[in-house]
Amino acid sequence: MWRDALLVAGKDIRIEWRSRVGTNQILPFAVLVLMLFAFALGPGREVLAPASSGLFWLAVLLTTLLAVQRSFSVESADGAGDGLKLSGMDPAGVFLGKAAAITVQLLVVEVVVGAGVVFLYGARLGDLAMVVIGALAGAIGLAAAGTVYGALSVGLRVRETLLPLLLLPVVVPVLLAGTKSWDAAISAHPSSGLPWMHLLAVFAVVYVTLGVLAYGALMEAA
Repeated sequence: MWRDALLVAGKDIRIEWRSRVGTNQILPFAVLVLMLFAFALGPGREVLAPASSGLFWLAVLLTTLLAVQRSFSVESADGAGDGLKLSGMDPAGVFLGKAAAITVQLLVVEVVVGAGVVFLYGARLGDLAMVVIGALAGAIGLAAAGTVYGALSVGLRVRETLLPLLLLPVVVPVLLAGTKSWDAAISAHPSSGLPWMHLLAVFAVVYVTLGVLAYGALMEAA
């Protein structure tokens, strides 16, 4: 399983590195979202800084949709998905590999978006350890959930519009817990963010476990 996961993750990361879709489209989209939020709320940092935690996670969440759609559109082209089914790879390994590749992309996005909210919005990171751990747990949870629901929608003609309807309601806990943990990290009482960190970790564990157990059936259905 772990060998197959490394192979799939390496394949997906190499595809993204060579195509430059991440740097030419996904990262600019994340920065554009931050700028649109700034236009919507006004240029004053006194307005943007208090809302920076929620805007950070909204930008990451919207970017997740692009990363997941990109990952599965590559698989559906030229019968690559059928090739994975016939390869004899462990479905759990395929899931972990695809989720790991999306996680790497989301971590890069989070670094860029985090820098954006600091320099554009004037946000303070406060407890940096809590911010980093929360961003890592959130990225894992979003990638795992996105891989599960991406596999559900991959065989449908309307997958581009169905995926947001499936994924966005499910990842509301990540948006809520990520925002609250960031708020706690920049406050005088960072310990109040621990329950929200636990929620992020539980969400990630649940969807990683679900994907490992169910991805074989999802691949067959697709």
